Amino acid sequence: MFDRLREDIAAIRARDPAARSVREVVTCYPGLHAIVMHRLAHACWKRQRRWIARCISQFARFLTGIEIHPGATLGRRVFIDHGMGVVIGETAEISDDCTIYQGVTLGGTSLTRGAKRHPTLERGVIVGAGAKVLGSFTVGAHAKIGSNAVVVKPVPAGGTAVGNPARIVMPAVARAKDTRRDDGFCAYGITPNADDPVSLAIHGLIDHASTQTQRIDDIVAALVDLKRLCASMDGRTEEAAAAAER
Repeated sequence: MFDRLREDIAAIRARDPAARSVREVVTCYPGLHAIVMHRLAHACWKRQRRWIARCISQFARFLTGIEIHPGATLGRRVFIDHGMGVVIGETAEISDDCTIYQGVTLGGTSLTRGAKRHPTLERGVIVGAGAKVLGSFTVGAHAKIGSNAVVVKPVPAGGTAVGNPARIVMPAVARAKDTRRDDGFCAYGITPNADDPVSLAIHGLIDHASTQTQRIDDIVAALVDLKRLCASMDGRTEEAAAAAER
């Protein structure tokens, strides 16, 4: 138990530059408090003491503002930053080294009792503030979910999902050295230089339309010049014909 607690504290200090000491983390980080109480609630849940488990989880929610169902499975070194408004459902599975920010919902869309209804986050996933991950699918290892994204289908390993509904904006192969830190951690799931392909396509269409407009203006100007030239040539021809008749 104490080994897990040391790991959790070290993970928080590594991922949050505001964490200045162990004492500060232990006393002032509701994400740590919620995870510790969840472990107790989860142990009761697995021993079929469901009512006690729910009471512990509700007490943790009252203290921290973080609601973790006692049936949810959390791995090692999971960091819930700030945490207010986080909701994690009963069949959710969160693997090691995941980071979850405030306002995140890991929810279910099925009403089937006993079935897998909530998402699975594989190792190292980052879920930005306010994101909603809804359904019984998997978010691949080291994937990033942008703030306020609404994810309703699987995210490939190493990918980045943004928008509502969420779109994949960064393929898994592009993860290499595209981050601000050597360990690949991106606060709030923000990946540098990862442009939204829909936005890029719209901007491309706008640029194309602007280019077409300019070309049409050039053609019209050329036609006007040609008309003037033709009129001038016709005038000179008429003058030459009149002079020949004289």
